Amino acid sequence: MKHFVYVLYSKSHDKFYVGMTSNLEKRLFAHNNLPKGWTKSFRPWVLAYFEEYSTKSEALKREKSLKSHLGREFIQNEIISKTL
Repeated sequence: MKHFVYVLYSKSHDKFYVGMTSNLEKRLFAHNNLPKGWTKSFRPWVLAYFEEYSTKSEALKREKSLKSHLGREFIQNEIISKTL
């Protein structure tokens, strides 16, 4: 089974969100359409970046890394500012 670490971006609120899932398409739909959760306040979300992993433990490790201070700097400097 594939696992994905992803970064969503809300241009209207200049916010990003890091998450992990095994179904990227379904998860993006949920962030933009489900009536609950932190991300509902910052819609619409676009998929800014993702990485694919073969194990859940690898994906969780990378998700944790991207949520760190250095990971958030990487997202802002290498993903958000250069691609969006």
